[in-house]
Amino acid sequence: MARPLLRTLFSLAISFTSVLFSMMTVNAEEQKRPHIQIRGIYGGVPDQLLDQKKTLPELGINAVFTGSGSLTQERIALLKQQGAKVFAEFNTMHVANYLKDHPDASPIGVDGKVCPAPQGWQGICPTHPGYRQYRMDEFRRVLKEFEIDGIWLDYHHSHASWERAVPDLPDTCFCERCLKQFQRETKVSLPDAPTSELSTLLLGKQKAAWVQWRCDVFTDWVREFRAIIKETRPQALLGTFHCPWSDTDFNGALKNKLAIDLKAQAPYVDVFSIMPYHARFNHPEDPAWISRQTAWLGKHLSIKGEPGERHKIWPIVQLSDWGETVPVEQVHSVLDHGTRLPATGVMVFRWGSLHPQTDKVDAMIEYYQAIKP
Repeated sequence: MARPLLRTLFSLAISFTSVLFSMMTVNAEEQKRPHIQIRGIYGGVPDQLLDQKKTLPELGINAVFTGSGSLTQERIALLKQQGAKVFAEFNTMHVANYLKDHPDASPIGVDGKVCPAPQGWQGICPTHPGYRQYRMDEFRRVLKEFEIDGIWLDYHHSHASWERAVPDLPDTCFCERCLKQFQRETKVSLPDAPTSELSTLLLGKQKAAWVQWRCDVFTDWVREFRAIIKETRPQALLGTFHCPWSDTDFNGALKNKLAIDLKAQAPYVDVFSIMPYHARFNHPEDPAWISRQTAWLGKHLSIKGEPGERHKIWPIVQLSDWGETVPVEQVHSVLDHGTRLPATGVMVFRWGSLHPQTDKVDAMIEYYQAIKP
């Protein structure tokens, strides 16, 4: 009896080993992630690593995203020498200082008064012609002056604070300028009534028309940004950092509150950089939320992550602490979920507060090196 039992156990051990080896092989193949084109960091040049005489290629990093205001010819040249692509972040609707000299650009709330900044986040009325020209001029200047590989729109949404577990989403903008433009462009006639009554009408009976018109205003900004790229640096990519919600989260707030119509923006955008900050957005123990949101975005925009697709998804994932802590043990899991198809690139948020946490930086580098082709 002993020998048959031993043979059976031996056979099972061989089978188990074979299955385990097969799983390890599959996992190793998956970890290479050949579909991932971009392994980036967001938040500036990683001088702390370069000062250690390390090179970006050996660290697995091939892209750096930095604010357009911190671009210099020297920094770009340094990164290009390292073989890295350089992408600029561009603030569209959040230059609060503009209101000091142009108070008429303040978003107006449902009561007809200036809407306070939700959680300190100050937006701007999207129909203010002077502000729009100001941002377009700056956008054009950045593209003309700096040899960047792409430029990413940031804060391109209405006056709201959504980067938190419980978002603060006031309804705006009901200024006279917006109300007139809405009527002119939609052919909807509004009665001669106080703003409080008009806002009730626009958020009630006329809500569908109002929401779509607001989305169209923000989309038209994206159209003009694309036109400027075509004129000044046509090889540059146009990307957008945007809210990671699905179209049903928070009662459809992506369009209803933030005025983000991703499908309408798609003809002008090359890369969608969804912002699934799992710890910040109340999913601290669930890094898989990252890949679920990315999968939704791919389905929503019909992006599969296949070679030759025009549109790409490059998530920006949270490794630095912001609100909730991201433990070092989560780094690989966060990057694993951030690099799953349909994503074809990833970047980490954010270098300025991440680099002192050297254990997490080491874990990030280890992962990037592992998936590098």
